[in-house]
Amino acid sequence: MRYFGVLLAAGMLFAVAPRFLSLDDLARFQDIADPQVSPDGQWVAYTLTSTDTKDDKRDSDIWMVSRDGGKSVRLTYSTESENAPRWSPDGRYLAFLSSRAGKAKGTQVWVLDRMGGEAHQLTEVKGKLSEYEWSPDSRRMVLVMKENDEPEPEPGKPAPAKPVVLDRYHFKQDQQGYLSGDKRNRLWLYDVAGAKAEALTTETTFDESNPAWSPDGSMIAFVSNRDADWDRSRNSDVWVADSKPGSKPRRLTTNPGPDGGRLAWSPDSRLIAYTQGSDPKFSAYSLNRLAVVDAKDPVPRVLTEKVDRGISAPQFSSDGKSIYALMTDDRYEHRVRVSVADGALQKLTGGGGSVITAHSTAGGLTVVLASSDDAPGALYTMGPSPSQKLTTHNEALLAELKLGATEEFGCKSKDGTEVHGLITKPPSYEAGKKYPTLLRIHGGPNGQDAHSFQFERQFLAANDYIVINVNYRGSAGRGSKYGESIFSDWGNKEVQDLMAAVDHVVASGIADPEHLGIGGWSYGGILTDYTIASTTRFKAAISGAGSANQIAMYGVDQYTYQYDNEIGEPWKNPQKWVDLSYAFFKADRIKTPTLFMGGEKDFNVPVAGSEQMYQALRTLGVPTQLVVYPGQFHGISRPSFVKDRLQRYVAWYDKYLKAS
Repeated sequence: MRYFGVLLAAGMLFAVAPRFLSLDDLARFQDIADPQVSPDGQWVAYTLTSTDTKDDKRDSDIWMVSRDGGKSVRLTYSTESENAPRWSPDGRYLAFLSSRAGKAKGTQVWVLDRMGGEAHQLTEVKGKLSEYEWSPDSRRMVLVMKENDEPEPEPGKPAPAKPVVLDRYHFKQDQQGYLSGDKRNRLWLYDVAGAKAEALTTETTFDESNPAWSPDGSMIAFVSNRDADWDRSRNSDVWVADSKPGSKPRRLTTNPGPDGGRLAWSPDSRLIAYTQGSDPKFSAYSLNRLAVVDAKDPVPRVLTEKVDRGISAPQFSSDGKSIYALMTDDRYEHRVRVSVADGALQKLTGGGGSVITAHSTAGGLTVVLASSDDAPGALYTMGPSPSQKLTTHNEALLAELKLGATEEFGCKSKDGTEVHGLITKPPSYEAGKKYPTLLRIHGGPNGQDAHSFQFERQFLAANDYIVINVNYRGSAGRGSKYGESIFSDWGNKEVQDLMAAVDHVVASGIADPEHLGIGGWSYGGILTDYTIASTTRFKAAISGAGSANQIAMYGVDQYTYQYDNEIGEPWKNPQKWVDLSYAFFKADRIKTPTLFMGGEKDFNVPVAGSEQMYQALRTLGVPTQLVVYPGQFHGISRPSFVKDRLQRYVAWYDKYLKAS
């Protein structure tokens, strides 16, 4: 049980029994992200995102906390979000990105002088700025920017509508919309004193991203796909260029799959650490391995070939002998150290019911962002001395709450495959009692349900449900074969794994087999459709941003490359497409009352997928409903809609699982 909250009234202290999580608590939780340790190791900058219920939006601000956690300072207060805090290497400035009002419109780099004063706008670029990094001498920056040569509309007048002309293979992307025009994300060198931006390379037809300065300032490494037909490939490579305008870049990697991720230089400016992805045909299940390449003698070496776990966010140690990174591993994410010499890997964080989602090191201080089943992410120190918690943003709210306990489980699928998952029990759980139970399925499919705080999971448990989360085949954290095993075979092994997990929880005596619900978002919605077309054991279902008539998604969503390379073009392999669409073509098997949901502007899994299944069940006379959130993409972001969705979840499940 959580510790008791305290109420101050009439000069006296009264113990207040913890209460269950409610929907109103959703807007009170704050999210920490992107920790950045100052060069002297004395401060940690980070973003804190909160909910503005009045304007119905989320807002991110820059905060910083001292290395001992004793001082916490909010640095920005604008109504526009501030993101990507970055310290200048000389320690004088803290920069960030924001589209707040200034001399130039759009996202710009702003800087705060540590000596004091208001933030001022540093850049006045006209392109779409998305990333930036300081040079080691703090005199320059490298910007990732897409040029914009469209004339600005007259003040007070909207831009005139124009036809969208498309000629690309990959022509649409969620949030970005239709991909038209010939402008690319390119790298620009920005002189801080002279306020001047110049292109790093002369290439204009390829996207460039993830820039990283060499410690000596002479080179910039970056990631780019420069295949002749780059729009039809999932290749990317690590490139390096001299840090001067008009440089000719050199290609350092030749793997046909994705090379890149966040790049990191060794202290001597020789090696570049990066991640190497799987064969491009496994793009939906890619497992990234840690690799290094010499900037002057480009022979790549994969360091974690034998580890068979996904690696991200590499950082070199100060002596250059090791690389620190994050590793996804069966319901956890660990911080690890990898030897540059032989690839030997050591976990630096254990289980303990928590996951590490970010890390930063400078000035002898290492900080990680860690979350657990019963607490959102907070910043902690790491090192020889015991870990210390630095941030307390959600502690007052957590002190009021009694949350459900989360436990691990494992079971055998139909073919003997070991499947792992999590069970979250109601806060009022009583041993020996059977509860209505919800199978909630994660998306991806190559994500995983881990020991991190999930409001949805705890909210459903607070409404007296057992919640089952299953890392079915296709999920991350169990190696490449586990993830790739569903290649071109959707809705088969995953459904077997999900049913085995439900059988296991029912056999344990805590799940009421007559009151089972199912649901998920994205691939979780797709698997919901597959499952209710395979069994009638569920009495209620919620399919969010899903699809079942897969052939109807070709050219409608953003996954044409995956379809062509995993299933084959529909005209070449029509029966395969029909087989993978069994949830739609066998819709007459579905008896489960189902709520379908989606975002109006979703280009990831367009709402057409939900509309088709809704129409099928409506035609068949199966209880159903369709909810479309206007103006929303694949991820529902408007706070009132996020709240509405959760409210509808509980109402739908209660109606069909508790009414009797």
